[in-house]
Amino acid sequence: MSPIHEQNRRAWDDRVRRRDWYIDTARESDFKHPLAVVDQCGWLGGDVTGRRLLCLAAGGGRHGPLFASAGARVTVVDISPATLALDRQVAAERGLELRLIEASMDDLSMIDPGSFDIVVQPVSTCYVPDVARVYREVARVLVEGGIYVSQHKQPVSLQAEAHPSGRSYVMVEPYYRNGALPPATQGFWHREAGTVEFLHRWEQLLGGLCKSDFVIEDIAEPRHADPQSEPGTFGHRSCYVPPYIKIKARRVPIRTSLASNLWVP
Repeated sequence: MSPIHEQNRRAWDDRVRRRDWYIDTARESDFKHPLAVVDQCGWLGGDVTGRRLLCLAAGGGRHGPLFASAGARVTVVDISPATLALDRQVAAERGLELRLIEASMDDLSMIDPGSFDIVVQPVSTCYVPDVARVYREVARVLVEGGIYVSQHKQPVSLQAEAHPSGRSYVMVEPYYRNGALPPATQGFWHREAGTVEFLHRWEQLLGGLCKSDFVIEDIAEPRHADPQSEPGTFGHRSCYVPPYIKIKARRVPIRTSLASNLWVP
């Protein structure tokens, strides 16, 4: 692995040990209606029973166990052995079967082509320099017609400062940049201290999907805004700076994706 991958792996292992922000295993109440918890948009049709589902960069004892509890045949891939240990723990406690693989999201060479019907990826592409590599790997391991649900940090959230200047959050990072973002410090809920993060532009996040044989079917912006929260908190910042975007895309045959790019007057 590259030094970037190694640093991010260590950072997430450390976050698990400290039980930091985003380290939140599934609760007992989540298992009452598990699919509703992990598919709040209803994009997976209300039933994943028997479906081959990859939870990509999704270790931590939440997504994998809940999808397995909903009846899916689940594989979890994550770069952090500590987050995978949480999946193993929750699965053992509830008698669930999970396949766990320690690997980076941009190298799924250990997985055969067309192995999955669904790929679900929570916020994580910010930790790799080239999001197109992730998309190509997902396209390869998905069947034609398979669904890819991914969530990403919006570029503007990675550009804007963490604390307000007066009534606004000023843009302090350039949109067109080379290399990683400056290191985050503790207390930034839109960033993870200790990790190496990259800003991906919209042409990379959306256009990259289209170039990787996907058709985008829907988009949602998870709402975290809280007008009553104190300035400088995640909820207050989210009133002005949208933190995430969620995308539903479908893997299409290459001939279809090429034809869809033709414009007919």
